[in-house]
Amino acid sequence: MEKIKFSKEEISTITRRIQDYFDGELETEIGQMQAEFLLNFFSEEIGAYHYNRGLHDAQALLLKKVDDFTDNIYALEQRTEFDKK
Repeated sequence: MEKIKFSKEEISTITRRIQDYFDGELETEIGQMQAEFLLNFFSEEIGAYHYNRGLHDAQALLLKKVDDFTDNIYALEQRTEFDKK
């Protein structure tokens, strides 16, 4: 799997959110560099769990859509003499 890379704008937004969280919830101020270290830590150590959950959820949705699609195809079938047996 290729490492997920964020743009400078995304990093700035995410680190600002981390700083806001620390300030608002933990009443602790952290700097930009500390927030980026946290972002990198969570991306490298925990990000795969979220990524895999997203893949799992996408796969489950796709399988449901395929089942629905298959059901719709069967509903279009015409009765034939083979169905009478």
